[in-house]
Amino acid sequence: MEKLSLTKEQLFKAMKMNEQTSAETASKPSKGVNLYKLSDKTITILTSRLKNEYEAHYYYRAAANWCNDTNYKKATAFFENEATDELEHAKTLQEYMTDFNIIPTIPAANTKHSFSNLIDIIHGAYKMELTLMNEYNKNSQELFSSDITTFDVLTKFRKIQKGAVVEYNDLINASDLINKSDKFQVLYFEQTYF
Repeated sequence: MEKLSLTKEQLFKAMKMNEQTSAETASKPSKGVNLYKLSDKTITILTSRLKNEYEAHYYYRAAANWCNDTNYKKATAFFENEATDELEHAKTLQEYMTDFNIIPTIPAANTKHSFSNLIDIIHGAYKMELTLMNEYNKNSQELFSSDITTFDVLTKFRKIQKGAVVEYNDLINASDLINKSDKFQVLYFEQTYF
């Protein structure tokens, strides 16, 4: 086999030609194929839900940290799982967007949360999940006639949100059975329901 020997000048010239060819190829559209793009309306909706999913992640992460510090070990594990689930939801939305050649913009999300007790965390989670369920429902209605493919993706999220709302509704109902100012009753609640 013969050895190829190039001077630095020849190597740089070859690299420059390769860059020009790559740039020209990248700027040319695919021949005869128009790639499907999500509408601006769909992108706006998905970006808003992406923000909500990240906000939920940070809420649950903060809740897990608070519970761990307060020694609610079962609640800590529960909220850690919730935080992980919210990241998976965000990942699913982003993958859906990139499947259609859209690079998602990840919006800034509220990362600061403070809590005074476990029951307030549950009430806050319920409000957040209910709001998100209502948003997914509204978005599904908006996209049903114009983007059935995205509607189908949102169906999964509507089911997830319905389950979350019911779960927190049950926790609130159970917490109404105890004296929330009695630490032992709250600990019993945490040990029983998480």
